[in-house]
Amino acid sequence: MKSNITVTVLSVSSLLLSGSLAASDLDWHGFVAQGLVQAADSNAVNNSGNASAALTELGLNAKWQRYDKFKIAGQVVYLNGGNRYPEGVRLDYLFADISVIDRFDHQLNLYLGRYKNQHWLYSSTRDVPFTRPSIILPQSVYYDVFRDIAVASDGIAVKGYRQHQYGELEYNWSFGATSISDAQGQLLLGPLIRGRARQKYVHQASVFWQPADSQATYGISLLDSEFEYKPAESDLFSSGDMTVQRVMLNWRYQLENWELAAEVTQERLSINGFYQSGFAQTQFGWGGYVLARYRFQHGLTAIASVDYYTRDKDDRHGSNLQTAGIPAHFGYQHTLMLGLSYDFATRWRLQAEQHWVEGTGRLSPSLMPDLALNNQRHWQVWALQLMYWF
Repeated sequence: MKSNITVTVLSVSSLLLSGSLAASDLDWHGFVAQGLVQAADSNAVNNSGNASAALTELGLNAKWQRYDKFKIAGQVVYLNGGNRYPEGVRLDYLFADISVIDRFDHQLNLYLGRYKNQHWLYSSTRDVPFTRPSIILPQSVYYDVFRDIAVASDGIAVKGYRQHQYGELEYNWSFGATSISDAQGQLLLGPLIRGRARQKYVHQASVFWQPADSQATYGISLLDSEFEYKPAESDLFSSGDMTVQRVMLNWRYQLENWELAAEVTQERLSINGFYQSGFAQTQFGWGGYVLARYRFQHGLTAIASVDYYTRDKDDRHGSNLQTAGIPAHFGYQHTLMLGLSYDFATRWRLQAEQHWVEGTGRLSPSLMPDLALNNQRHWQVWALQLMYWF
C-alpha cells in the first residue's frame, strides 16, 4: 500500500521539476495547539499521574489544484499526547483526489494514496484541534491509542453525494492498511513485546442519509480489519492473528446554535494465538456516546457528553476478568464530560474540559492491561488547551 504514497509524491515532484506547479494553485493552512492535562490515578496521560504539558499539536496541511477534476491534499503533524499515542512527526494523509462524476445532483470522488477516514461522524476532523468538538473525544468510538490507525489508511477510497427530492445521500467505501510503528505496537499490545504488529487490511463502508427539509442525519458504518503479530526470536508472546469487526449507527442534529450527536457500536474482537500457541477467544463489545454542543454569543460554546463502553456485552461489569486475577473495572469504561471553549480573538481558541471516569477498559496497553498504574475504578481527567490556526 505504501506504493500509492510513493506514486503520489513522485507525481508532485515531476510537476515541480516541469515548472507546472504554480504557487497560485497551492492552498495551505496550519495550526498550533498547546495545553496542560492531568489524569490522576491512571496512566491515561503519563505514569506519574501528575499534570503534564503533553498536549501538543502542530500541523501543516495543503491542497494543490491545477485542474478541475484533480487535486492533491496532505497533512503533516507533530503530536505529543503522553501515553495516548506515540510522540513525534507523522504524515497524517497524502492522497490524489480525482473527480469521477461532477453533476448538480451527483458527485463522486476517487482517492488514491493515504486517504482520510470518512466513515464516522468525527473521523475526518479529529486530526485538527479546532475542528473536533472536544480535546479528548469519546473513547468508546475514538480510542486514542488507535488514533494513527483510524485517521487514515494507505489504499483506495470512494466518496459520493447523491441529491434527491426526498433528501441527500452520502456513501463511502475504502480499502487499505496502516503501518504500525514499534512504539504504537507497545501502546496497543504491551511494553514487553519484542516482535512486530502489522495491519493486514481495513475494509470500510458507510452510508449517511439526510431527509429533505430535515436537520437530522442518519448513518451506518461497517468495518472489517485484520492484524497479525510476528514474534521476535526471543519473545514472551507467540505469533497471532486478530480480527476487528464493527457495526456502527450514528445520528446528528444541527441547528444554528445547537448540535446533538450520537454514535453506537458493536465491535467483535477475535484473537488467535499471541498470548500462547493455540489460544482462541472471541468477544463482542458495546459502546456509544451522546454529545451536545451549544454556541452562545461572543464565541463561547458549551459541550457535554456521556460515553459508555464495555469490552464484553455478556460480562458488562467485568466480573469474569476476576477469575484471571484482573480487576473487574478493566472490563468497561464510562465517562461524563463537561467543557467550554472560547474564541477570544480571530483564529484563537481556549478550550477546557473535565472528565469523570469509571472503569479502565480503554486505557493502554489494550491487550496487556497495566494493573499497577490503573488500580482505581474511579478517576478523572482535566485538560486545558490554547490553539491558533492560520
